[in-house]
Amino acid sequence: MSIRTFLNENDLSYLLVNTTNEFLVEYNTLDENSLYKLTNFSGSTAYALVTPETIYLFVDGRYHIQADLEVNHSEVTVVKLQSGQNFLDSLRKILPEGAKLGLFSKKNSVKRVEELSEYYNLVLIENDPYDVELHQEFVPEIIDEELTGMTISQKGQKISQIADIKENEVILLTDLDDISYLFNIRNYSIPYSSKIKGKALVFKNSAELFTPDRFDELEDFLRTTDFKVLIDPLTTNDFDRSIIKSDIYKISNPVRYLRSIKTKEELEHLKDAFSRTDRTMGAIRDYINNNSNISEYDIANKLEQEFMNNGAKGLSFKSIVAKDMNSALAHYSKSSKEEIIKDGSLVLIDCGAYFDGGLATDITRVFVKGEPSELNKKVYTTVLKAFLRGYNSVFRTGFEIDSEVREFLNMNAPEGFVFNHGLGHGIGVNVHEYPPNLSNSEKAKVEIKDGMCFTIEPGLYKEGEFGVRLENSCYFLDGKIHSFVKMNYEQKLINFEMLNEQEKIWLNEFEVK
Repeated sequence: MSIRTFLNENDLSYLLVNTTNEFLVEYNTLDENSLYKLTNFSGSTAYALVTPETIYLFVDGRYHIQADLEVNHSEVTVVKLQSGQNFLDSLRKILPEGAKLGLFSKKNSVKRVEELSEYYNLVLIENDPYDVELHQEFVPEIIDEELTGMTISQKGQKISQIADIKENEVILLTDLDDISYLFNIRNYSIPYSSKIKGKALVFKNSAELFTPDRFDELEDFLRTTDFKVLIDPLTTNDFDRSIIKSDIYKISNPVRYLRSIKTKEELEHLKDAFSRTDRTMGAIRDYINNNSNISEYDIANKLEQEFMNNGAKGLSFKSIVAKDMNSALAHYSKSSKEEIIKDGSLVLIDCGAYFDGGLATDITRVFVKGEPSELNKKVYTTVLKAFLRGYNSVFRTGFEIDSEVREFLNMNAPEGFVFNHGLGHGIGVNVHEYPPNLSNSEKAKVEIKDGMCFTIEPGLYKEGEFGVRLENSCYFLDGKIHSFVKMNYEQKLINFEMLNEQEKIWLNEFEVK
């Protein structure tokens, strides 16, 4: 069925389509990604507004170039959101207030539906015509308490205390990161994920897991219970909200907060996981330096092989291997067989994996085959200086750290090079976790606390030239930022004359070779 036919059958002129599934996951498979099927855009996060004249595709700075390359511009109009620009504000400039707007209730959060309903006459549609039934293998793995630091019971008790659950109340959990964390279970059968599929109920003194074969049982409970149901409007889809017939209370997600503060056991596991990630990246550095006539595709395959050799259960996201002009695409993920590494080629690699503890690693390094150009060195060194500023910042919110680094890059970037994404994100069960967040958005104003883990990843990109991003995953402890990543920086890409004395002292913490 064409999208226009679907609109006509539902008496709609406008339809909003996004990238996620009913669990509101960030990294959805393309098989389940309706926006990809509609527009051919394969990025992880975007919205598409179908109108009678065109399809508007809203993408943030990570995907400006990629969207232009992937969509059919005779059918799709790309709307490029700038850093800090709100999607809803951009939508309102295109779609008139009061318009009848269709959207899929299972693929939009309660919060998103509430925001849109302030301006539009919403038509909530239960079934998405692009959905297909997938039969995915489910092989659960129990994470040992030695790696988690807490049992299921201990986590449940802490969640109950944080949310102050009463005897007649229950929390509905539908976020897969929350479910996997709470029940100390992982599943690596879905690419780039360690999450199990499920939903849960957390009572005052117990928690119950519902796997997909029991979703009907959960829905029956929600339709008939007299318990007050507590939901997080950011992680609960609107369909699940709609079937609850008892009183609903909105709460800030207690599981999200609890899992953002890593236990000492989780920190120790991550140190080991990043040591293995460093070894993997070091092996890839050698592979690039010691081999000729290799492609992005060859490097990506070698990268996955090296991760598995170092004990990985799976990749935490699709690796980015981008040479030369492709490195200007912040989230390039093609890994082409035709893109051959030549003498002087710059190669950006962004990768990560899951190991025994089921927590994601994430690192970005830039290498050069042979000798770099002076511009390569200038951009690399500018980004390195930006990282050192962020890493040694005295500020304690991601908003302030991002502002400090962003101001530096805006003032010092070579002509035409831009920093067009957030400075960093939390890491955990998902490679992108919140809190914390390092960006110029409101959510980044949350204080970074002991045990929180996050990336610092400044970058500079110029379309048609190249891009450089240097990313270390870090943790905050005892009033200071520490780096999990120990992988070296590239000596031949650093212009040491650009470093001041303080930066040279800071750089001494990291290996340069």
